[in-house]
Amino acid sequence: MPNSFGQLFRITTWGESHGPSVGVVIDGCPPLLPLAEAEVQADLDRRRPGQSDITTPRKEADTVEFLSGLFEGRTTGQPLAMLVRNADARPEAYAEMRETFRPSHADFTYQAKYGIRDHRGGGRSSARETIGRVAAGAVARKILSLAGGVEIRAFVTHIHHIAAPSLHHFPTLAEVEANAARCPHGPTAEKMIEAIKQARAEGDSVGGIVECRVRGVPAGLGEPVFDRLEADLAKAMLSLPATKGFEIGSGFTGTLLKGSQHNDPFVVRDGVIHTSTNKSGGVQGGISNGEEIVFRVAFKPTATILRNQPTVTAAGEPTELHARGRHDPCVVPRAVVIVEAMTALVLVDHWMRQAAQNRAFKF
Repeated sequence: MPNSFGQLFRITTWGESHGPSVGVVIDGCPPLLPLAEAEVQADLDRRRPGQSDITTPRKEADTVEFLSGLFEGRTTGQPLAMLVRNADARPEAYAEMRETFRPSHADFTYQAKYGIRDHRGGGRSSARETIGRVAAGAVARKILSLAGGVEIRAFVTHIHHIAAPSLHHFPTLAEVEANAARCPHGPTAEKMIEAIKQARAEGDSVGGIVECRVRGVPAGLGEPVFDRLEADLAKAMLSLPATKGFEIGSGFTGTLLKGSQHNDPFVVRDGVIHTSTNKSGGVQGGISNGEEIVFRVAFKPTATILRNQPTVTAAGEPTELHARGRHDPCVVPRAVVIVEAMTALVLVDHWMRQAAQNRAFKF
């Protein structure tokens, strides 16, 4: 089972939803990076369960522990290992799923592939695996911030049928974190929160869309063929649980335009080449063009709902499942920091690859 991501900045996550702990090992983190546990913990706190009344009630502090690679507040260049212990696991809530496949979950496919599965919350297919990604993403974010002042901000634009108006500025962290929906438009956020609460009251769930914007990325990151920057971003996002779609820049809407309407004309401002519009979303020909990177990720409604659903057992016998356990009625608000983490991991890897290409030899 592949559990690693990245080339020069490479992470490997491990652990199961209801096992003793989850964590990550980072290979390729440069030495002497100033890093404090609090910097990683801040992002884990944004991801953790039980943080509001529209998330799962599972209570986890998600306190990070550094096991290696950090000495006297700086990275050593050795593998950077971080661990988070599971404190509120309740595997007994999943006993019914031992022989029963949950609709739209990975239960059946996991069993078909490996011949064995951890039915306690999905094991590795649980979103709790993303703790390692968020911890590693916090380290990548710190590197990008120091290297070039890169800022990454994700936020919720849609919940179910409720859409926020287009945002014409780069939002602050305070704007995003001002409400439980993580939508920077307050009046829309209130409607989103009510929709999530209503779905939960009905034993149901809703999905939505997260937009991510990145500024400070220089032109030149990415590759023109297989490792295109947008392709790696898409792979990173679609590797997240519950994702169903990815689009960058004008996305699918742009396909409805003519070329004369869609092209990004070049202009020069203060001696620097820019595009006058940004329908490309900051990437052209697989390579960053220096403009703000803008993309969106679609998340499906949470598959586990508190309603009776027809399904089958592992033996192929028809049955009905009434799920128990603690689940988010909408995963989208908690996904915001995970999207940011995966964005940072992609960008720091390409940043290092670009630096290696340009600085390895002097001609």
